[in-house]
Amino acid sequence: MAEPRPRDTIDTAPRFTAAQAADLDARLAPLPAAQALAALIGDRLAGRVALVSSFGAEAAVLLHMVAQVDSSVPVIFLDTGKHFPETLAYRDALAARLGLTDLRSLTPDPADLAARDAAGERWSYDPDGCCDLRKVRPLARALAGFDATISGRKAFQAGTRAALPLVEIDASDAAGRLKINPLRDWQKADLDAYFAAHALPRHPLEAAGYPSIGCAPCTSPVAEGEDARAGRWRGFAKVECGIHVGGGSSND
Repeated sequence: MAEPRPRDTIDTAPRFTAAQAADLDARLAPLPAAQALAALIGDRLAGRVALVSSFGAEAAVLLHMVAQVDSSVPVIFLDTGKHFPETLAYRDALAARLGLTDLRSLTPDPADLAARDAAGERWSYDPDGCCDLRKVRPLARALAGFDATISGRKAFQAGTRAALPLVEIDASDAAGRLKINPLRDWQKADLDAYFAAHALPRHPLEAAGYPSIGCAPCTSPVAEGEDARAGRWRGFAKVECGIHVGGGSSND
């Protein structure tokens, strides 16, 4: 009599545990950002990886660094329908300049918008709800097939980001996905030096007083002495778009 066939099972365990994330952080945090990325991407220590980028004021540094390791790494851009035209043009020009071969622009679900933001004005009275529709939900759907994401967050940008590790668990769901913050300890001078060393183009709005650039209705210029993200959701008790929760909770 033949042995019974083993029962099919679905592995629902998290991709990574908090202990595994802490171990990777301890091993790689002492390395320069480019070397840490080479290990995480090139040696596949983080599994299937995507870079989530807003193509904002500082985005070119991390995009260039990742492209130097592997220009085919998927780059995810949340095309909310509310971006500055300058950002969309910068996205296309920078992707071509760096030779990015897998740029994915995510758009909100039309049914969601029709049901919850038909007039397109939700940002003006419920920015959390607007970000949920236009950023959080599309990204959650797209990340189902990835084990890790690379983020451009930096500790100097705001008090909410002061304690960023290199590697952490993404707390937005229970998937155990890694979130990697290669530039977490970089300062503005480091970024400026990298731009200069690699002749990278700057976002056209940066010179107009926008050190942090998100959607047009919710981004304003920053005055001297304010932190870099002071112009985001000005007038609202809101400092993050919602795609980053825990661990120091937009990408640039």
